[in-house]
Parts: sequence; structure tokens; C-alpha cells
Amino acid sequence: MDIGESYGGLLSMVPNTTTLGTEVTTMKGKNGSLPGTFNEKDLVPNVVIIISALAGLTGNSVVLWLLGFRMHRKAFSIYILNLAAADILFLCCHIIDSLLVLVKFSHPEVFFLPFYKTVMMFPYITGLSMLSAISTERCLSVLCPIWYRYRRHKHTSVTVCALLWAMSLLICILNKVYCGITDVRFKDAKCLKANFSTAACLAVLVLILSGSSLALLVRFLCGPRQMQLTRLYVTILLTVLVFLLCGLPLGIYWFVLIWTHDNFSENLHYGLYLASVVLSSVNSCANPIIYFFVGAFRRQLKKQTLKLLLQRALQDTPEEDENGGRMSLSREEW
Repeated sequence: MDIGESYGGLLSMVPNTTTLGTEVTTMKGKNGSLPGTFNEKDLVPNVVIIISALAGLTGNSVVLWLLGFRMHRKAFSIYILNLAAADILFLCCHIIDSLLVLVKFSHPEVFFLPFYKTVMMFPYITGLSMLSAISTERCLSVLCPIWYRYRRHKHTSVTVCALLWAMSLLICILNKVYCGITDVRFKDAKCLKANFSTAACLAVLVLILSGSSLALLVRFLCGPRQMQLTRLYVTILLTVLVFLLCGLPLGIYWFVLIWTHDNFSENLHYGLYLASVVLSSVNSCANPIIYFFVGAFRRQLKKQTLKLLLQRALQDTPEEDENGGRMSLSREEW
């Protein structure tokens, strides 16, 4: 089942709602609302999405520009660069989606592309894949430092990123091919298999992300030798935590809750959908905030440029405190 079609099936049951994306805006609801009037239930989430997405676009664009043109790209920063690109594409989809919904209040004839949600799913899967690769690679660098240092290929990051982009695109294309453009094939066996396959891929990525992050944290907290978190590992753990809290609910709704709408009231199901969409937008705009916050932690902000803050957030080398003592330890320098 494709995302656009799943929303159409759900929202055909939800009365008097103007929805995000491919959903249909009703001309006149129970309360007599007409085109040109706003429903708070729909207006507030879309405004929040637009505001957070614009902020996220600014932050991720700065990260993309710094890593792409102003800083020497290393293994980990390549993943961050691709993650920022995926977030930018995802936020652009959010902005276009919400703007069309707001316009549709007064212009019901506005047309939504039937494959629009598939386009939105592409950067979502890519971002999750990048986070899984980041966490897995850093976990290997801690658990197998000697093997990782001497056996890791120089272009591994670039190769992995290219494969993840291609894999995400292939998943979305296959999902659309088997589910079709409209909801005619909503209950088609091939569409169901495609949807379950996509859900299985996402589940595997989430398990890899959670498992490697947990192993990384346990290694630092309960390892045989005392180790302190460097800024790099703090950046990774915070980014993963924010995704699990804010980004994952949308994936759960897309591929799990959409099949259980009969077990929930219409308003509850629609409320879960709106909450997951808003949280996903917040997740994509939170990453740059994490980078610059970690980079500025325990440092005076005077004369600190965004470039220096980003470099410090990705730093995996020991730091010296004001008394000359080490503030953190790391396995290797990048």
C-alpha cells in the first residue's frame, strides 16, 4: 500500500477535515464551515510545520554549505552532509504539502500530485538509513578499533551513502509500481506485499540504529576501561535520541497504525497522524541545533563562528580543559 493511497483510505472516514498532503478537503462539514474558513485542528499543525520547516531549512542549509564548501570532509562529516541533504528535501516536501493544504481551504480545486507522498517517503527512508550507518560505523570504531583503523577503506563513507540513496529510491519506486497511482489497488496482494516489505526494511534499519547506539552507550558506561564521551559521540547519541522520539512515529503511522484504523476512533487516528507529521518536521530541523549546541557546550560564544562550532561538534579528539586536564578521550582521530 502506498502512502498516498493509505491516507485516502483513512481520511475518507474522517469528517470535516482538511488534511495534510493528498487528503481531500471537504466543501462543507458538520459545523457548516465553507472554503476560506480555517479549522483550528488543521490550521495550527500546518502553521507549526511551516515555521519549523523554514527554521530547519536554514539550519540544514548552513550545515550543507559548511561541510560541502568550507570544511575538509572526513569520514563522519560525509554522513552528516548527506543527512542534511535528506533533511532539506524532506522539509521542502513538508512546506509544499502544508502550503497546498492552506491554499486548498479557499481554493478546493487545487490538485495534489498522486505520487507526492512517495516523494516524501524517499528522503525519510534515506535519513533513517544515514543515521543507521552513522551509528553502526561509530559502534564498530569503538568495539573493533584496530580492525576499523587499518581495514576500513578510504572511500567507504561515500560508497555507503551512494548505496543508501539508491536503495531508498528503489524502495519507493517499487512501492509505487506495485500499489499504483490511485487507490484502485488499495487491497491488491502485490501492493500489500510491497508495503510489508517496505515496513520490514524500516524495521531492520530501526533495529540496527537502536542496537548499535545502545551498544555504543553501554561500552562507554560499562566498558572494561573508563572512557568519557567525546563531542562526536554526544552528537551521535543526541541525534539518534531525537529521531527515535520525533522521527520514528511517522514511520510507525505510515506502515503500522494505518492498518489498525478500525480499532481507533476517527478523531484519535487523525490526531495521531497530525502529531506524527508535526514531530517529523521537528526532527528534521533539530539536527543543526544539536550540532551547534554540542559545539558551543562549555565554550564561550564570543568570536565563535558557525564553522568552528560545527567542527567542534564533530570532534573526536581529546580536549584540554582550563587547568590543562583532559576533558574527553577517544579511540581514534579522524
